[in-house]
Amino acid sequence: MDSINIKKLAEALNLSTSTISRAFRDNSDINADTKTLILAKAKELNYQPNHYASNLREQKSKTIAVIVPELANNYFSQAIHGIERVARENGYHILIYVTDDDYNKEVNFIRHLHNGRADGIIMSVSGEANDHNYLNKFGAKRLPLVFFDRVYEDIETPRVITNDYNSSFLATEHLIEQGCRRIGYLVVNKSLSIGKTRMQGYIDALAKHHIHFDEQLIVDCSNSYDENSIIIKNALTQLKPDGVFTSVERLAFATYYACYNLHISIPRDLKVISFSSLEIAPLLNPSLTTITQPATEIGTEAANMLFKILNSNGIEKLPSELVLQSKIIIRNSTLKLPENQ
Repeated sequence: MDSINIKKLAEALNLSTSTISRAFRDNSDINADTKTLILAKAKELNYQPNHYASNLREQKSKTIAVIVPELANNYFSQAIHGIERVARENGYHILIYVTDDDYNKEVNFIRHLHNGRADGIIMSVSGEANDHNYLNKFGAKRLPLVFFDRVYEDIETPRVITNDYNSSFLATEHLIEQGCRRIGYLVVNKSLSIGKTRMQGYIDALAKHHIHFDEQLIVDCSNSYDENSIIIKNALTQLKPDGVFTSVERLAFATYYACYNLHISIPRDLKVISFSSLEIAPLLNPSLTTITQPATEIGTEAANMLFKILNSNGIEKLPSELVLQSKIIIRNSTLKLPENQ
């Protein structure tokens, strides 16, 4: 049998090609019995609709782009899972772009996506540069954009974030309540929106408890595991903190490795708390106390925001910012041990 196309299917049913097309797009203006008849005949003749060609005619890619700094972080994997589920429910696919915290990669990705590759963008920013105006240069032609987690404060677009200041304040306060007085704050990029917000929570918690803020205890780390190993070992041996608050989970891992190599016992010699959505945190030795963000929910809400924009052609007024709540899960890495242990 010759390959079946939409025209031949329409002829077989004595219907117009537009009626066939509406049936496969699940339009509400087509009779249910007619739709059932079309789908049954299509299955009989082994007809597969060409959604790609249809999307081109509609000038839609039916794809959204997700731009993240990294994939190794369990948080971003969970957020992407939430985004993908919402995209699938809306008949869309996702493309994932990883910047590796490289601003130039981010700029190139955004420019590439404006050639029709995607209908909208969900992004957690790289934050390496102060000039984010490249996003505004697209003007009215800028693709619908939603930020999540890491944002550019000078770009006006909807965003989904968590209560980072309050979480950091409570995390630092928890270390203080466990007896810590020299608390190190490990950060990759303190100029980034979340870096600044989390650091301020740390500083204000120290002030509340009348603990002197020592700027040396703010430890600037990098995106390199090898570099972080050296930086953290030096910090632990030279600064001698009794508590460490890490702003991202990979720094918690690096701290555990450094403590193992330096024979520093967690939590006896050093207590550790970290932002992390890591599912195996309870299985680490010792189990890691975490500030856990609702990562999947963040991805879901960011995607819902984007599809509200897409489905309303940008007309619907959305809240500029949605703030979700993180929670502290206390485990053994911050356990207060009796003095004789």
